[in-house]
Amino acid sequence: MAIYAKNALTPSGWKSRVSIDIGDDGRIEKIEQTDKPRADQVTVGHLIAAPVNSHSHAFQRAMAGLTEQRGPGHSDSFWTWRQLMYKFLDQLTPGQIQAIAAFVQMEMMEAGYATNVEFHYMHHQAGGLPYDNLAELSHRIAAATETSGIGLTLLPVLYQYGGCDKRELADGQKRFGNDLDRFQKLVEGAATAIDTLPDDCNMGVAPHSLRAVAPDVFETLAKLVRTGPVHLHLAEQLPEVDEVKSTWGKRPVEWALDNIDIDARWCLIHCTQMLPHETKKLAETGAVAGLCPITESSLGDGIFDGINWMKHGGLISVGSDSNIRISLSEELRTLDYSQRLRDHTRAAFATEGKSTGRRLLDEITTGGAQAAARDTGRIEVGKWADLAALDADNCNYAGRSGDTLLDSFVFAADDQAITDVWSAGRHMVQSGRHIRREQITNNYIGVLKELSTDL
Repeated sequence: MAIYAKNALTPSGWKSRVSIDIGDDGRIEKIEQTDKPRADQVTVGHLIAAPVNSHSHAFQRAMAGLTEQRGPGHSDSFWTWRQLMYKFLDQLTPGQIQAIAAFVQMEMMEAGYATNVEFHYMHHQAGGLPYDNLAELSHRIAAATETSGIGLTLLPVLYQYGGCDKRELADGQKRFGNDLDRFQKLVEGAATAIDTLPDDCNMGVAPHSLRAVAPDVFETLAKLVRTGPVHLHLAEQLPEVDEVKSTWGKRPVEWALDNIDIDARWCLIHCTQMLPHETKKLAETGAVAGLCPITESSLGDGIFDGINWMKHGGLISVGSDSNIRISLSEELRTLDYSQRLRDHTRAAFATEGKSTGRRLLDEITTGGAQAAARDTGRIEVGKWADLAALDADNCNYAGRSGDTLLDSFVFAADDQAITDVWSAGRHMVQSGRHIRREQITNNYIGVLKELSTDL
């Protein structure tokens, strides 16, 4: 595979007339500037490093649009939404989960992502009975990945309890549940699924949240996958903060900092309920904050303090979480607008040397690569060829160059400006469409017709 880009964002800045050769192993083999494309090259407009989608629950995509009614007592919240989610997931079969995951991954690629970090916590049959293959649903996520061609970091999730007091799992949670011994076996089974995928795919592990696991398991979990990432939902909702503080004596971030050896392997998801001193200390650990602005807006989670986080050197990534809408440009736009609304300012993330769009893209490609433990994030020799192209003929880019292209992508255009996406050299999006769109979409539509919408 070889690419000729009219413009490309390299580690040393924007370059024009860039030729990129990709090796058979999926890594960038050669980069040079040349006057015209070769006959064997795909010509694109503006080429950027394709970021990682660092947090996804694929199955939730199929319930998008089904939870927009008021809950009991004419009020609604994350917690009432969660009950509807539990009711929905009890319908899902392994084949349906595979079809939904393939559709989600296809949408991610068409939005400009090259990698899916799947926070995979549904493991068993409805009611909690394990499948004959304990890691059956991990294998289904891997099978979806074979179809979509996206890069995968699979995170099997440990879910032990229904709350900090170690109460039993509720009916809707029983498909998630494992004790530590069974979870170790599940991780081993999931590893066999990853072994069937291309070399750029890998796995980590994820304790679901402070509410759902015992306080003494974090060190053991981190050792299950020696070099893989460790992800954790942390400080997402105010009732969660209250529950952890009531049971364990400290706020979630304070407890985590005091009791978990958090370092660069960790990605903490959401962190929308932090105090300033927590933001500073957590940022300084080298961990990534896994942000999901569209979902956090949908579920009323709150606003992540991105300005102070970055001020203290914190890394960020973005993910589509509930997958109610999968849009790279909209995640970045929503993240920046949330800071503007809170602080009554504009261009919140811009610096003297970088515009908003450029800085956000730089931050999420760096942080996403770390969160996925994936050698990506830059158009550089030796990196995985995770690349996305913006349409040079899109009207939003007329007469524009350099970083204003990225600002226009985030704030004026949308993901339809994405023409091509490569994941480890696999050219899966061409002319704005995934090469298997018809097959994947038809399978997904078939699943939706089988599922009940009565929640």
